[in-house]
Amino acid sequence: MLPLFALVCVVALLFKLTVLVVKSRKTFRLMETFTGPPAHWLFGHVLEFKQDGSDLDKMVAFGSKYPYAFPLWFGPFVCFLNIHHPDYAKTILASTEPKDDFAYRFIKEWIGDGLLVSHGQKWFRHRRLLTPGFHYDVLKPYVKLMSDSANTMLNKWEKYSETGETFELFEHVSLMTLDSILKCAFSYNSNCQTAGGTNAYIQSVYELSNLINLRFRTFPYHNDLIFHLSPHGFRFRKACRVAQNHTAEVIRKRKDELKEEKELDRIEAKRYLDFLDILLCARDENNQGLSDEAIRAEVDTFMFEGHDTTASGISFLLYCMACHPEHQQMCREEISQVLDGKNTVGWEDLSKIPYTTMCIKESLRLYPPVPGMARNTTKPITFFDGRTIPAGSLVGTSVYGIHRNATVWENPNVFDPLRFLPENVSSRSPHAFVPFSAGPRNCIGQTFAMNEMKAVIALVLQRYELIEDSKWKPKIIPRLVLRSLNGIHIKVKPVQPIFDRAAKK
Repeated sequence: MLPLFALVCVVALLFKLTVLVVKSRKTFRLMETFTGPPAHWLFGHVLEFKQDGSDLDKMVAFGSKYPYAFPLWFGPFVCFLNIHHPDYAKTILASTEPKDDFAYRFIKEWIGDGLLVSHGQKWFRHRRLLTPGFHYDVLKPYVKLMSDSANTMLNKWEKYSETGETFELFEHVSLMTLDSILKCAFSYNSNCQTAGGTNAYIQSVYELSNLINLRFRTFPYHNDLIFHLSPHGFRFRKACRVAQNHTAEVIRKRKDELKEEKELDRIEAKRYLDFLDILLCARDENNQGLSDEAIRAEVDTFMFEGHDTTASGISFLLYCMACHPEHQQMCREEISQVLDGKNTVGWEDLSKIPYTTMCIKESLRLYPPVPGMARNTTKPITFFDGRTIPAGSLVGTSVYGIHRNATVWENPNVFDPLRFLPENVSSRSPHAFVPFSAGPRNCIGQTFAMNEMKAVIALVLQRYELIEDSKWKPKIIPRLVLRSLNGIHIKVKPVQPIFDRAAKK
């Protein structure tokens, strides 16, 4: 019996291998119109990427040699067409093609089938039901809560301003954005910024991001069984439980509160509506709401997306301000005029800081929080130059590559906020700047993210001067969001009152 079982296993393995080889050869033939860097017969391009902070710039270098798009092989069987030009990105992002079923399936065990990874009618229905949660009437009261969370973080920075020591930003900002998302979207006070020790949810997100990246790069881990039985699979499941228990507790508490209040107008009479209210009370044209499983998936998705991507964006924005004191000072003067001594930001203030907004956009160009996206084509796609990819192709859009493409941006590595003056924006492709993606599958929370970035930078610059520490240069790496291997480090000192500066002149 045992030899027969072993024989069946060997036959099944050989059959699977044969299917993969045939598929690989077919993909290779179909990608012949796209030239790219030479690939190793077994590892593909995996060994080109050292995970040392240079990988994204290597992709930009490949892009300068292979215009518009080039193939990247991950192992012997998986190939992505990597797009790094807006004219190609437009074709993909304007479509409703689903997220790829290769890389994104590794994240499903954690965040479920929410807006980030779902597709088809399910995605359309959920997007329609969730859109009211991002109406400006809902977002308006969030700005005060964002300000409160930012001020809590800034109070903690007083010790660094007194000593002048360098400190790591990302951890502080992650706690602040988690505090904000819990208060704003879930009306949940966690006190995560002031509680001692490391935050278990944030640590689990770091762990999950690293393990998903490792799994993507390790060909044997593409097999569910092999990954499940591995030590990394055990760590992944453990981190998943921590993250999912955190969101389950948030949902449980809200459901208990809503037992007596079933109607949105009755809830609104007691406090502002939040994302979770709308999620729990959403109904479609057939008066059908979201299932418990769907609610958990959307909460897991928004909890992660709403704190980790904004933490990345804000951290690199503060780093850019520290590296460019002349722009920092111009932003500070603009902000001082608008806030006029207030220690909180109002909804009406957000539209009155155009130069600061341009600096935010330039930071997002250089350091996009989501450095890349991937789609799986369901039909043949033809690009503007006549080249075609077939149905079933994996297509990656390198946001980092587009934002640093020298044929699109003059001096692409230079920090220059004036790129975002209206006259300069109108002369570029709208797909040259896509930090929140574009088209029908763009980021539903982009206004929330921009509001938080504006509120935080305003309060930071009003209170502190940010100073670069030249000994610490970020080694940027693509994970689920853009991170730095060695952290993001700056110094701060209190802002000198304006009348003191004037007296010294």
